[in-house]
Amino acid sequence: MPNVATSDSFGDLAAIPPQQIWDGVVVRAVHGEQMTMALVELAPNSHVPDHHHVSEQVGVLVRGSMRLRVDGESRELSPGDTWRISSDIPHEAHAGPDGALAVEIWSPPREDWDAFEGEEPRPPGWPD
Repeated sequence: MPNVATSDSFGDLAAIPPQQIWDGVVVRAVHGEQMTMALVELAPNSHVPDHHHVSEQVGVLVRGSMRLRVDGESRELSPGDTWRISSDIPHEAHAGPDGALAVEIWSPPREDWDAFEGEEPRPPGWPD
């Protein structure tokens, strides 16, 4: 799992190569032994298609807006809203017109992201 850090314990978000997981959806992941944390940047009106994975997922919306559907239930989210998605539960998201930025954590780690090539590091959309 790629993880750019200045040491084993500390890193810089801007040094983590962003990975495009879906069209308009970029993650910067920090992988631990038991979890993955990522800054997820969603372009305006982008769509995370319906999917599921073995990892339990929790998150908080930091900026923008999005509609999240979890196991058939949909909610409009704004900054400060949180979510929890149990293992293997189908879910999808639609970013609002200004895009969205979320911090999410998965356990166990998202090893499936190893298949996505990292782009050149660049400043993230957060923090300002």
